[in-house]
Amino acid sequence: MIERHRMRSLLALAYMNGIVPMRTQPLYLLGVMASPLSFLFFITVASHGLLLRTAVAGGMVLTMVSIGTSLQSDMSHYRQDLKLQDLLVASPLEAPIYVAGIALSELVYSIPGIALFAVLWVVNAPVSLVTLVEVVPVLLLVWAFASGLGFTLATYFADVRETFIFSTLISLALTVVPPVYYPVSFLPPAIQPLAYLSPTTFAADLMRNAFGLEPLSVLARATDWGVLIGFTIVLLTIASFKSRWRDV
Repeated sequence: MIERHRMRSLLALAYMNGIVPMRTQPLYLLGVMASPLSFLFFITVASHGLLLRTAVAGGMVLTMVSIGTSLQSDMSHYRQDLKLQDLLVASPLEAPIYVAGIALSELVYSIPGIALFAVLWVVNAPVSLVTLVEVVPVLLLVWAFASGLGFTLATYFADVRETFIFSTLISLALTVVPPVYYPVSFLPPAIQPLAYLSPTTFAADLMRNAFGLEPLSVLARATDWGVLIGFTIVLLTIASFKSRWRDV
């Protein structure tokens, strides 16, 4: 019975924050797709189409980062403006279910954007079961660590407006400066090691490998997977133990 209640709570939160906004204000969906598509457009034009597939892979990563970190804006709104988190703290609903429900809602909300990039992928790159087995877990891991980061930050913000500042900075730090929309080889050799301070660099490496753009050795793939999974575990652990769920 407890597990059934948790599942119903999870789906209810996903519906409330994912399906309902899509139905009531479809224009919000343009905001989810605007940034990834803008970078895709400029990278493609600047490279005369040579980096189109690289930009499609980067757009997928940016979309998942954006929907994960946007969780901080929604949760700050529910905590500060609507006082929903105060209500949930006093209810039987556990913090992990609440966070998972909001994170799932962001994923549901982004389905149109992901679908658009999936179409671009099918049109411009070879697609097979093998590539799907690699691409889907990479994107889910990016969504997971970005959601953990977004939740942790959301519990510390005193004003919803602060989330807009940090969302921009996080997006810049994770998807614009690191080689997500372009190969790491484009960076000066002295700077390339710094690119691997961002988990999205490892995700982008795996995406380009799956797209057949930059084949990786077995050791390089294992390293990328290990680091990406490690980043995800660390950020979710921080979200579990360092976020201020009850101290609001």
